[in-house]
Amino acid sequence: MEKAALAEPKAQFDEKILLANPRGFCAGVARAIDIVESLLEQHGAPLYVRKEIVHNREVVEDLRARGVIFVDDLNEVPEGAVAVFSAHGVAPSVREQAAGRNLHAIDATCPLVSKVHREATRFAEEGLFVLLVGHRDHDEVVGTLGHLPGRIALVEDEAQAETVTVPDPARVAVVSQTTLSLDEVNGVIDVLRKRFPDLREPARSDICYATQNRQVALKELAREVDVVVVVGSQNSSNSQRLRECSEQLGVHAILIDDPAQIDPAVLAGAKRVGVTAGASSPEALVKRVIERIQEICGDLAVEEIGRPEPPIAFPPPRGLVARKKAI
Repeated sequence: MEKAALAEPKAQFDEKILLANPRGFCAGVARAIDIVESLLEQHGAPLYVRKEIVHNREVVEDLRARGVIFVDDLNEVPEGAVAVFSAHGVAPSVREQAAGRNLHAIDATCPLVSKVHREATRFAEEGLFVLLVGHRDHDEVVGTLGHLPGRIALVEDEAQAETVTVPDPARVAVVSQTTLSLDEVNGVIDVLRKRFPDLREPARSDICYATQNRQVALKELAREVDVVVVVGSQNSSNSQRLRECSEQLGVHAILIDDPAQIDPAVLAGAKRVGVTAGASSPEALVKRVIERIQEICGDLAVEEIGRPEPPIAFPPPRGLVARKKAI
């Protein structure tokens, strides 16, 4: 009965586009992009960045057009050059490689990812074996695993949580990738708590504020619309989680990072279209997506729901500040 009561008013809604708040850039992404733009201004091109600075195709292509060279390995960077580490963080071995090549390394790791690194390291120093809840091969996970080789194991889902082995079941800790679904992480940790009653956990959730806030806003949005358009790239973990959250609530969602990717058939018959954006997606792209939806569905009014986040800003890395002073 409750589901029917929720679904019934949808047919009575005025047709419009509902735009979620909060959405788009988080403080960590804005900081990483600002770091690269500041270095371009100081030194000009070429500027080298290890991996994608953030997981958004449009942001990466714009920076590439301005002279940023994205590399998979620091061996591709000329000795002595400036090299930036992406927002997703790196293993200590990468820092050692940069030092060995005499690179001027600037660390754009999100401070909330660095927090996970510190937590995991602290747990290991206390003699605990660390379990990392995350998705294999994601840049953030690769970096975190690299901090504790031999003392950490990846747990991707509840099934793995049921079977993961540890040296001492009484001395286990858990940390998480910052961009996962809240429900997903909670399910995995619940299993781990049952298996390891003495499980140590961080004082506060590792899921970053932006990921949490955007998922909460998505759940509110999904109650009001027939279909959701998530603006984000396929390799963006937090954007994928937004799409999945909508699907889990029974509202079809698509993930796109180019307005041309919107299939008009997906919007056919929709009275209300919801739009949100992952934490790596620029607002200019969101606006172009809305314009494309209006081309397909007619000149629908746009209404924002929810509240924007309070302004949050992380300080620049010390290495960047030092280089500015030196100039």
